[in-house]
Amino acid sequence: MVYLYSVLCCLFLFPYLGWRAGQVLGPRLRRVFWGLLVLIFVLFSIALLIHRRFEADWMSAVMNGSVYIFFSTMYATAVVVGVNVLRYIDARTLKLYASARPAVKQGVKVVAFIASEGGPTSHTAILARALGMPAIVGTGEKVTDALAEGDIVLVDGTKGSITLNPSEDALRRARELASRVRVFNGDGATKDGHEVQLLANVGDAAGARSAAEAGAMGIGLFRTEFCFLDQPEEPTVEAQVEAYQGVLEAFPGKKVVVRTLDAGADKPLPFLTDATEANPALGVRAYRTTRRDPEVLDHQLEALAKAEAATEAKVWVMAPMISTAEEAEAFTQKARSYGLKTAGMMIEVPSAALMADKLFEHADFASVGTNDLTQYVMAADRLLSSLADLSTAWQPAVLRLIGTACEGASPKGRPVGVCGEAAADPALAAVLVGLGVASLSMTARALPDVDAVLKSVTLAECQELARIALDSATAEDARSAVRAKLPILEELGL
Repeated sequence: MVYLYSVLCCLFLFPYLGWRAGQVLGPRLRRVFWGLLVLIFVLFSIALLIHRRFEADWMSAVMNGSVYIFFSTMYATAVVVGVNVLRYIDARTLKLYASARPAVKQGVKVVAFIASEGGPTSHTAILARALGMPAIVGTGEKVTDALAEGDIVLVDGTKGSITLNPSEDALRRARELASRVRVFNGDGATKDGHEVQLLANVGDAAGARSAAEAGAMGIGLFRTEFCFLDQPEEPTVEAQVEAYQGVLEAFPGKKVVVRTLDAGADKPLPFLTDATEANPALGVRAYRTTRRDPEVLDHQLEALAKAEAATEAKVWVMAPMISTAEEAEAFTQKARSYGLKTAGMMIEVPSAALMADKLFEHADFASVGTNDLTQYVMAADRLLSSLADLSTAWQPAVLRLIGTACEGASPKGRPVGVCGEAAADPALAAVLVGLGVASLSMTARALPDVDAVLKSVTLAECQELARIALDSATAEDARSAVRAKLPILEELGL
């Protein structure tokens, strides 16, 4: 009866242990772990059935070993269950280890926020822009500690300024600017008619529908990993088709640029990335995960092809963190083998920009991810507030690399876009167009502002602004010099 009870426990507890372990292991290790669990169960069952038929000493050793391994595994399962029970109790009652939550009273509407930590291209800042919420991050504790309940604070997210207890004139000006409603009519172009595709960054179907309502000319960055950040297991092909189709349906007949899974670093996926890497930003992330788990990309491309076939959208698929011509060739060939006609790459590392002419022998297009490109060019963690001055695409070194990428694409007629946060900066958008960028992708809320500024300048003026920025010695010099040439920014309150 004891053995029978153990076997029954095994049937229920082993799957739980396998599921929990699978949340922290990659696909290959997860399969190995499940194989070990099955092997233990089978060996124990066999030993249980035959041990009485053999009186040999070796059979006793096998039986004892099986029992030890079996019960050790059961004890491990019990520990995991116990830990999860304690975590549940803590989350619901004790809250001893609960993560810090903003001290916001229930029913209070948040209209802006200030954070002492974080960088300008951190995902906290990106989320704030997507919500249209003024936000300033990386102020340091000296600023936030100076604020008290009841203070009136004027937060200008565009200029990055904080005014404590502003004057009535300043409040009146802020309210006047906030009341102005600008719309984008879906016709991105410079003053002299040079077309610039103004696209939207989205992470799911709801975001895609909002972008379509905002007039976006298409999607310049569909962050597919955002659909699955909370998934402990790789989504099935069918689940992926459903998620992708919801986004594609929002833009019938228009371009939808899909980024394959950008997993790793600050966007870990339990089923794909290794949480124990010492330096994940430089580790096995994004396209590099195919070295270990190529089947995940295969499943995603299959799902994208099926989703495209079921809709009228024009899918452009690109891989993040492409570093070499070999990677560009391998990805584009694989994408086309699944029926995806337009395949490209993201330019996020200096090598891709410097070798753009070689990479464009294979890629149909490219999109510059300025957030990561800036991080790698300046060797500055984008999440650190202390390095915020380095984490800006206004850095002349970053702009020069973007220009180099555009020069590499031009002879082959390949379009280069920008989908990082730089695209949402109206002044920087004009510089990027001057460098040769064909499309700008941003949060949908930024479309009217960028459009208004581009329509105030000609292509030649954009090229002149680009030269001014490239010739500057510092990021602040570049930003100040360009903004001085764009008086419309002050008129628009930007």
